[in-house]
Amino acid sequence: MKQDLSHAARPLDAVAAALAVMLCLSWGFNQVAIKLALPEIPPLVQAAFRSTFGALVVVLWSRSRGVRLTEPDGTLVPGLVAGVLFALEFLLIFRGLNWTSASRASLFIYTAPFFVVVGARWLLPSDRFDRWQWLGLCLSFAGIAVVFGVPTPGGDPNELIGDLMLLLAGAAWGATTLVIKASRLVHAPFEKTLLYQLIVSAPVLALCAHAVGERVVGPPSALAVGSLLYQTFWVVAVTYLAWFALIQRYSASRVSVFTFLTPLFGVAAGHVVLGEPLTPAFALGAALVVAGLALVNRPR
Repeated sequence: MKQDLSHAARPLDAVAAALAVMLCLSWGFNQVAIKLALPEIPPLVQAAFRSTFGALVVVLWSRSRGVRLTEPDGTLVPGLVAGVLFALEFLLIFRGLNWTSASRASLFIYTAPFFVVVGARWLLPSDRFDRWQWLGLCLSFAGIAVVFGVPTPGGDPNELIGDLMLLLAGAAWGATTLVIKASRLVHAPFEKTLLYQLIVSAPVLALCAHAVGERVVGPPSALAVGSLLYQTFWVVAVTYLAWFALIQRYSASRVSVFTFLTPLFGVAAGHVVLGEPLTPAFALGAALVVAGLALVNRPR
């Protein structure tokens, strides 16, 4: 799987950086959309729905652009691996949240960039971080810790299980990025890269939802339906396509660090939409994340 691609360490230009920020903003609001729909549509049902119908939207989009999705190109095996990792990530997130708090979850999920940067040392030799970029990575992660607080051991053993599940979800997210960047998927249409993940994850998540007894009781409200449509059409069918396009064309390590903005945007969105309070630590944490991003993406 190891490849030394000429564009593996390509830094983000201004347009790519702005796109990465927009994606993180969208994903921050996605956290609010999930919360809005939860009272009526259980989490794994939401995940299965958006993978299923998101895949249909991507297929229609691909046909309209003449993208060849079934042409043999050696991507089947890494595509299936990426699909399994994608399904595992969301399964661990949605189930882990039953046992640990959202603030602890945010810290553990966003260990994903660390897994990407560490894995890149072996799989993407030209995409290695120097000491200043490592400092930037740690600064950004410290910003998340300031906003959400450093987890302390709890008395409930289930909380530790939930923490571990969220940490493994972060590892699965990082592994998905590495599989895409270090395999033939990096040369495939990004629509095909996303479809592998949606087609594999849809039945897996649906079966898991059935296994744990998740059901939709009664017709959902317009708010719940709107929240689910936002996740399906905008988040999955649009922002995920843009994300995999960035992963293919730019340094995976540098792109991944931008995801530290997502929980910050999630907190801000919760304040605007749900009226959740903002603490003084939010400004300090945001400053640390931005400073870290500046170090990671500085010219070498």
